[in-house]
Amino acid sequence: MKIFQRRIGIILGIVFLAIFADQASKYWATAVLKGQPSIKYLNDFFRWTYVENTGAFMSLGSEMEGTWHFLTLKVFPVIMLLGLFFYIVISKSMNWWQTIAFSLILGGGISNIYDRLLYGGVVDFMNMGFGSLRTGIFNIADVCIMIGLFMMLPEIIKGSGKEQKTSLQTEKLQEQSEAG
Repeated sequence: MKIFQRRIGIILGIVFLAIFADQASKYWATAVLKGQPSIKYLNDFFRWTYVENTGAFMSLGSEMEGTWHFLTLKVFPVIMLLGLFFYIVISKSMNWWQTIAFSLILGGGISNIYDRLLYGGVVDFMNMGFGSLRTGIFNIADVCIMIGLFMMLPEIIKGSGKEQKTSLQTEKLQEQSEAG
C-alpha cells in the first residue's frame, strides 16, 4: 500500500509541477511578450516569440472547424489523457523511469488541453534553430511531453530488441525442427 501511495504522490507531483511551470510561463509570456517583436538570444539560436496556437503540435488542425475541430483537439485528447492517467496508476509492470516519463507527458498534455478547453488555444513562445532551420514555436508543456517521449526511447528500443531476438529464436527453432 505504501508503494502505491508513493507512486501516486510521484505521479501527481510531477503532473502538478509540469502544469504549474507551463501555466506560469504562459502567464509570463502573455504579460511580457504579447504584442512585442521577437526577442533573440545566442546569435538568434533562441527566440522568445508570442503566438496563440488554436491547433495542436505545429498548429496542426488549426484550419479545422466545427465538430471535427472539437472532437480532434478537445474530446480525443481528454480521452487519451484519462486513459494515460489510469494506465500509469494501475500498471504493475511499469518501472519508475516509465512512470516519470508518462507523468511528464500527462502533465504537459493536461496543461495544453486545459488552455484549449478554456481559451480555445494555447500560448506558444519559444523557438530554436539556426538560420531558416528552426523548430516550431512551443511552450513548457510541449517540452515536458518531449522529455517524457525521449525518456521512453530506451524502453522502446529495448522492447523492439526483445521482439527481434524472440523472432530470431523462433525462426531458429523452426529451422531446427524442420531439419530434425
